[in-house]
Amino acid sequence: MSPRTATPLPVDDLAIGVQPSQPTADTRALHQLQRVLDHGERPFLGFPDHLLQVMVELAPLLGLLDDQQGDPYEGGRFEEGTHAYKQAVLDYFAVLAGGSLNETHGDVASSPREALQSALVLARRRLPEPSAYVSEEAHRDVAGVCELLGMNVVRIHALPDGTMDPDGLRLQTRLRRGAGALVVATCGTPMRGAIDNIVDLRAAASSSGPVHVHVDASAGGLHAAHSSQVPPWSLAHGANSLTLSGHPLLSLPVPTGICLVRREQASAGDRQIAVPVRGPLTGTRSGLGVLLLWTRLRSLGRTGVAAMVARGQDVAAHALEQLDSAGASPQHLPGSLTVTFERPPTWVSDKWRLRSEGGLARITTTGPMTHAAVDELAADLRSARRGAAA
Repeated sequence: MSPRTATPLPVDDLAIGVQPSQPTADTRALHQLQRVLDHGERPFLGFPDHLLQVMVELAPLLGLLDDQQGDPYEGGRFEEGTHAYKQAVLDYFAVLAGGSLNETHGDVASSPREALQSALVLARRRLPEPSAYVSEEAHRDVAGVCELLGMNVVRIHALPDGTMDPDGLRLQTRLRRGAGALVVATCGTPMRGAIDNIVDLRAAASSSGPVHVHVDASAGGLHAAHSSQVPPWSLAHGANSLTLSGHPLLSLPVPTGICLVRREQASAGDRQIAVPVRGPLTGTRSGLGVLLLWTRLRSLGRTGVAAMVARGQDVAAHALEQLDSAGASPQHLPGSLTVTFERPPTWVSDKWRLRSEGGLARITTTGPMTHAAVDELAADLRSARRGAAA
């Protein structure tokens, strides 16, 4: 892959001045930025590729104002039909996550973090004084949102495979017996792609009193739903609420988050209470993400999404073989689209823009990650090892 020839403009050239700018100059600048971000030359292999699919047919949507407000299940005063698209998207994800359409409520958010915040607010209402039990491998947004909501965050150690340690959770909840527990499990940890077993975690936290299990499935929910090799993770397995992300695997150009929650939750006194989402907690937001999700999912269908996951799993298996032959000691969890390996020299990480943490680097087998890209990365890793040996 050829190196980039375009470089970003200096900040001074992008300053917003008193007088209007020259439209032609700004257009040239944006075209230059497009070349800089073009993943065709050197893709992000450590991150899902949000810009792989250039859906030209969606360009007219950019000229529409869709001011989303209120409950997606209730038509508003100025409702003109966009809520129906949101309901169709939510129905798709509810079934995907093992929920019943009659028992699952939800909303589409402008980002996975916003969806996470909505779900944890609902958990906070159900358990007014819980501690939040969070894996040390969870996304940093989880602890951040819990702290924002005024909850005591208890970090739980992870097992070698990256999953939350049930024994560690059991010990910590026993120290706070009777207080109730908000267990935030992860389906697809940021670094290893690990999936927590929510059946084991609920059992481990049972001594604390009422237990609410939320699953952050932003990174792994879509592929977990199409794999028989993963542990229990979904609403069907007993999760009280769950959040997903629509843009990484589906290659949307804007972030999207999906919040799903069971309509009926058990209160602290084991009384059944309704827990409606009641619309976005952040007020109004653009409906563009909803329409992009709907269009992309309609174009793929359930079989198309399943095929994308199967392709990613095939590439992951190929990567495991090739990186092992390159001496990179790769690791891969069954069904995952994440492969971790020994952190390579800086020039390799920079070339492929790998995500690295400690002694590990990772690739995600979505978007531009093909067999050919894996082979080229493996060749670079071999070159790096030969250079180190020399």
